[in-house]
Formats: sequence, C-alpha cells, structure tokens
Amino acid sequence: MKLIILEHYSQASEWAAKYIRNRIIQFNPGPDKYFTLGLPTGSTPLGCYQKLIEYYKNGDLSFKYVKTFNMDEYVGLPREHPESYHSFMWNNFFKHIDIHPENTHILDGNAADLQAECDSFEEKIQAAGGIELFVGGEEGTFHSAYPGLEWLQYVGRRKGHAYLHVASQC
Repeated sequence: MKLIILEHYSQASEWAAKYIRNRIIQFNPGPDKYFTLGLPTGSTPLGCYQKLIEYYKNGDLSFKYVKTFNMDEYVGLPREHPESYHSFMWNNFFKHIDIHPENTHILDGNAADLQAECDSFEEKIQAAGGIELFVGGEEGTFHSAYPGLEWLQYVGRRKGHAYLHVASQC
C-alpha cells in the first residue's frame, strides 16, 4: 500500500484522476475488453471527476469501453430526484463524457426487493469480469467488502494535507 500525502485537495484530485486515466490507458480497453471502474458519490471525488472530464474533452481519455459500478444509492429516493446518486453521477460526470448509458450501473433504491437488487448488481459485476479499479470517498469502507481488488481511496484532510491511499491487489 502507498500513502500519498499532498498539500491541497486539487493536487489529490489531479493525482487520482491521472492514476485512473493511466490505468484505463494501460488496460487498452476495446469492444471485447471493457475496463470496469467502481465509483463513489459525494463531494470528495468531484475534483477527480472534473479532471477526468477535462482529460476526455482534451482527447486524452475515452470512456467508450469503460463500465462503471457505483457503490451506493438512497433507498426510497426516486432516481430523478436531484439528491439521488443517479442524478449526482449524471449531472457531475456521466453526461460530460462518452460513456454509454448502458455501461453505467447504479443500484435501484426503489427496487421492490432490495436483496434481489443487490444480488443482481453483484451478478452484473461478475458478468463484467469483476472490477479493475475501485475508487472510494473519504468515508469509504469498500476495501473490506472487496478484498483482493486494487483500490484508490481519498482518506480526507488531516493537519492541512490531503491524503490518498492506493493499494494493489492483495
């Protein structure tokens, strides 16, 4: 595991975005080989998403052959609600890049059977070949739920520094 300590949130966001960009490019995704990315919501990853959008707009990165899986959604909040994670991801990231809507996966918090929804979500992850890289926000605890995955986690700010964790497959 590496702990990256940077002075400012903007530096941490840029570092994380470059890391994600480089991983996608090195993977060399294509029509028969998708890069699968786990994503968080909330304010922590916004700077990273903005840099990824910038890379896309500059022609440095494409999400055409990327599949995403978001780790959470509110139960009972309609996906069209401005505070839902569906809305958050579309407004802050997906609508600004070339990802195909069918390649974005966010849990349905209004499913009649939430356990079946979770099981179906897990099956989609397995069908996609698992997750190549999981990005977590500062409150993320996914690393204990997804052992063996490479993950990138914003840990937050401590004593004026922005912290990132990067762990390789264990």
